[in-house]
Amino acid sequence: MRYLALGALEVLAADGERLDLGSQRQRTVLAALLLDADKAVRLERLVEALYGEEPPSTARVQVQICVSALRRLLATHGDPDAIVTQAQGYRLRIGDGELDLWRFEEELRQARQARSVNRATEAVAGYRAAAALWRGPAFDGIDSRLIQSAAARLTDRRYTAVEECVELELGLGRHRELVDELASQVAEQPLRTRLRGQLMLALHRSGRAPEALETYRAARRYFADELGLEPGEELRRLEHAILTDDPRLALPERAAVAPAPAAPHLLPTDIADFTGRSTQLDAIERQLTLAAQDASRFAVPVVVMPGKPGVGKTTLAVHAAHRLAARYPDGQLFADLHGRHSEQVSAMQVLERFLRALGVPGTQIPTTLDECAERYRALLSNRRMLVVLDNASSESQVRPLVPGSSRSAVMVTSRGRLAGLPGAVHVDIDVFDAAHSVQLLSRVVGADRIEAESDSTAELAELCGHLPLALRIAGARLAARPHWSVDQLLRRLAVETRRLDELAHSGMGVRASIALTYDHLGRDAQRLLRLLTVPDVPHFSGWTAAALLDMPLPDAQDLLDELADAQLVETGGSSRGEATQYRLHDLIRVFARERLTPDDGETGALERYLGALLFLAGEAHIAMYGGDFLRVRSPASLFPLPVRTSPPLEWFERERPVIVAAVRHAARAGLVEHGWGLAMTAVTLFESRNYLGDWRETHRVALEAATAAGDVRGQAAMRYSVGSLLMFEQRFDDALESFDTACALFDQVGHDQGVALVEGHVAFIDRVFGRQDEATDRYTRALDTFRRIGDPAAAAYVLHGLAHIKLELGDIEAARAILPEALDDTRRAGSRRVEAQVLYRLGQLHLQAGEPQAAAYVFAQTLTVVRSLGDGVGEAYALHGTGQAAVRMGDLAGAGAALREALRLAREAGDRIVEARVLVARAELATAAGDPGLAAAELRAALELLRVVRSPRLEAQVRSRLAELDAG
Repeated sequence: MRYLALGALEVLAADGERLDLGSQRQRTVLAALLLDADKAVRLERLVEALYGEEPPSTARVQVQICVSALRRLLATHGDPDAIVTQAQGYRLRIGDGELDLWRFEEELRQARQARSVNRATEAVAGYRAAAALWRGPAFDGIDSRLIQSAAARLTDRRYTAVEECVELELGLGRHRELVDELASQVAEQPLRTRLRGQLMLALHRSGRAPEALETYRAARRYFADELGLEPGEELRRLEHAILTDDPRLALPERAAVAPAPAAPHLLPTDIADFTGRSTQLDAIERQLTLAAQDASRFAVPVVVMPGKPGVGKTTLAVHAAHRLAARYPDGQLFADLHGRHSEQVSAMQVLERFLRALGVPGTQIPTTLDECAERYRALLSNRRMLVVLDNASSESQVRPLVPGSSRSAVMVTSRGRLAGLPGAVHVDIDVFDAAHSVQLLSRVVGADRIEAESDSTAELAELCGHLPLALRIAGARLAARPHWSVDQLLRRLAVETRRLDELAHSGMGVRASIALTYDHLGRDAQRLLRLLTVPDVPHFSGWTAAALLDMPLPDAQDLLDELADAQLVETGGSSRGEATQYRLHDLIRVFARERLTPDDGETGALERYLGALLFLAGEAHIAMYGGDFLRVRSPASLFPLPVRTSPPLEWFERERPVIVAAVRHAARAGLVEHGWGLAMTAVTLFESRNYLGDWRETHRVALEAATAAGDVRGQAAMRYSVGSLLMFEQRFDDALESFDTACALFDQVGHDQGVALVEGHVAFIDRVFGRQDEATDRYTRALDTFRRIGDPAAAAYVLHGLAHIKLELGDIEAARAILPEALDDTRRAGSRRVEAQVLYRLGQLHLQAGEPQAAAYVFAQTLTVVRSLGDGVGEAYALHGTGQAAVRMGDLAGAGAALREALRLAREAGDRIVEARVLVARAELATAAGDPGLAAAELRAALELLRVVRSPRLEAQVRSRLAELDAG
């Protein structure tokens, strides 16, 4: 834990998280405990801190409440024993280095000790380290007279230390460097005459005597206005000495002859139109602040800023360094390492330049890397310096340039993560969001022009991929051509083949920036980057590389990791391992597409990719249904891969955008069988998660392609699956029309399985409309076919439908005979999805037979299965049955909980049939609870849903129950 009192009161957990200290009272109690940290603080003193001299009668209780709250807070963040109760009070236990106030006192002690033995440079470094711990007034914001009185004493110690430090630095001949700092200090503490005198002396020694005298006159006016007094004798004597140019004011000869080397300030100019990045700046400052406050705890703080080409790493590093420069008074070093450039700079070259900047004559610079690094670390050992290393290519390039003392800090930018740097904190730099993109364009081009074409500007930022370099180039081109409109540049960028040509201006270019990284890749990695532009997908999984390159998965993964390390491929999402998702930035995609050649084998790569996706989708379908059941297989070529696709719905969910895009791509490329095969197999997901839009669109595209190609089997499969979608949407007339077409097409190609699948679905519609005899005949024909071709999952689905008919006809025993056979089929096939449907129907049988305990047991099994599959609609059905069983067992509370969750899931999935069924069950619950009004309201809500969807039998049941309630 870190306690920060020298500024606004803050507490930081071990991981750097800033704790929420709660109310003003809690903050005041903590401040009082910190003033006597690790000592017993009497309860009366805490009361005084909170309430002054007139505490209320509840004051002691209020203090105890505050202490309890602070204890809970500190315990939550890993320090349960931080506050201990002692006789008549409390003690806040603080470890070494955990309180910045203690650290200030220790730095001050060491500085004064160095001063006492005439080690002025070392003493100044100590004083500066002590000063750097202050972030503002001590205990800033704590409105307590006791606390502010202590804070005033601390402020006096702070400025006394400043004065002692300045005295030493004036003796070292650093008067010019001190002038601005002293002017600021005097403005903050106008009554400290010693500081004013030091400012006057620094100005005089800098050849600015008139300003020194004006400083005295300003002091005289201030003292007269505020205190009615003249300045003290010391200031008056100093004024006289300046007026007479007293030689005693000159720098002592010893200091003048051998002044300390000037602190190097090698940072490039800060960026005038710097935009955004507040999160990253906060992270950088937080890390370096933590290190500065307790150098004993930290090794040298190293912040690595990785990012893709053109993302603005250098801009951020330079801006952050300028913001932090005041914390590193001994200087700032900067080097561009040209990481992925042919003119890459070696660590030895950088060390030679840094040593010269630190005052080492060229003749004294060592000739080996190790000796240079040792001399460099020795020079920085007692200094507070910031080292910025831009565009590093590897850890080996950076390691010799890291100081040996934690007083200094290092910031590194790189296109790789440099994960081998021990203890480095990574602050990832990504592209801008839309708002910051527009903000940068406004600053470069001018707000009036950007605001006048806001829509075009948003599109321009999108075509630039929100990449800062691209945005800056686009802005610079507009600024250089005031007669251009934003829309004019937008139209030029819209032509993808010319986009990178347009994004070049005055030596800046996106293509050149990306090429620096691309040219350093191995040949296979370069080819992979080019082939990754073949699939037109928003993101992709690691297996994609293996399919595109036609190589083993581990080898392809290594090449993909090489691209990711070079920031040419992005990783996204929270998944790890095989589930990791990758994407190409739009401009990197354009760059890679430019370099695609006929030798890369684009056509073969696409077919392998689609074949791999179809294979994996089939494996996920098999995992869901226990085998290759309940789908019409496509004869398309496959590319088998050893990739896990379980849990199947999670895999389908992750790959859903890829599958939808792949169906379109397959259609455009003439790979028709891959297209309709993917569309058909993805129904496993579309149906389970209610992705009806995807279902409809993929099948429209695949059906059009199959029709154009004369692929009758593909047309039949898509017509059948479209009919299934229409049936799912309760558009039964349209579904029957689609099924009729599918059946004729399946007959044409002699596809018995397809005909049987159609028969089963038409039988379902017959049952819904009360045509039980027709439904039974169709189910029976379909069952014969499925038994003959060996599809036990489809057979179980048909048996489930036959049992449903028997239950609707009131023939419970007939249904009881059918369902065990269906359950055996599902378990023999390993088809968990159909097993859940059969179990649900078996639970309904038990309810209809007046066996609620048995029903509850079966519904619990159903719930286990559907949850293992991640099937939200199935879970809604299972909870619906669970609620019904609970009502009939008299467990009204349990029923209410189950039905509430079932209703939430049904509405989330948009399944109006199950929602209506749950509302009917809730009406039964309300009736059992003696609330007929609520029961009627639930039934009316169900009826409203059933007016939209067509379910005549269920609608009739609801009307009947409403009539009973109205009559009763």
